[in-house]
Amino acid sequence: MESETRHTVALIAGLAAAGLALFGVIALVVVSAATSDRGTTVTSSAAPTKTSATTSSSTTATTPATAKPSAGPQLPPFVPSAGLGADCRYPATTDSAAKPVNPPKTGAVPTHPARIDVTVVTNRGKIGLQLANNESPCAVHSFVSLVKQRFFDDTQCHRLTTSPGLSVLQCGDARGDGTGGPGYQFADEYPVDQYPPGDPALKKPVTYPRGTLAMANAGPNTNGSQFFMVYRNSQLPPAYTVFGTIGAAGLATLDKIAAAGVAGGGDDGTPATEVTITSVRPD
Repeated sequence: MESETRHTVALIAGLAAAGLALFGVIALVVVSAATSDRGTTVTSSAAPTKTSATTSSSTTATTPATAKPSAGPQLPPFVPSAGLGADCRYPATTDSAAKPVNPPKTGAVPTHPARIDVTVVTNRGKIGLQLANNESPCAVHSFVSLVKQRFFDDTQCHRLTTSPGLSVLQCGDARGDGTGGPGYQFADEYPVDQYPPGDPALKKPVTYPRGTLAMANAGPNTNGSQFFMVYRNSQLPPAYTVFGTIGAAGLATLDKIAAAGVAGGGDDGTPATEVTITSVRPD
């Protein structure tokens, strides 16, 4: 009888040990599954970092003075063509000049010096420009000719845009309403000349970065006297001739003009604070 009792106790102890072992296996499986789930969570936790970077980028983009290059398509690298500046022509337009002026000399235009500095003096401050004579010599030749004839003196910058996609101040119309020009026009240069004629890419927006100086136009090869200054990265088709850049002090002046907004509170129209160009002179 005592032997049977010892056998029963041993059997119960064995069953208990087996149960504990089974519980250990189950616990290990549960712990492993939990660890695996936590691993997935850690992987997905990278998403908040990306969201924070996007938020930071958006905040920066709304601050003109610290705007960073857009991640989208950029202006193409400049590659000089074989005939760059070899035959600049300035045919007359049907619309008479908004202010008496002679067209520039036609024919070959030197591409040196590569840069020509001028200063635009406005009632809101000075805007220094660096003209890219080595990239768009026909445009620079025209602009310098107009400067020497004082075409821009005592004219209004008639248009300000403040939308996220287009942030520019447009000037150069002696009439002050966006319809005036010098009585002549000339062909497009950089970046248009970096694309084959009729290339569909000419209609797709690229980033005109903050600090860009470019010609306004009414279509292909209709450049005249109107120009615009980009104070925040803007999206435009590469159909507007870039002929220079804007210095840091000039951008600060543009930032102040832009901060005052558009008359009437829109995002495209006459600047709320009148902007008058009193003079433009070579440095």
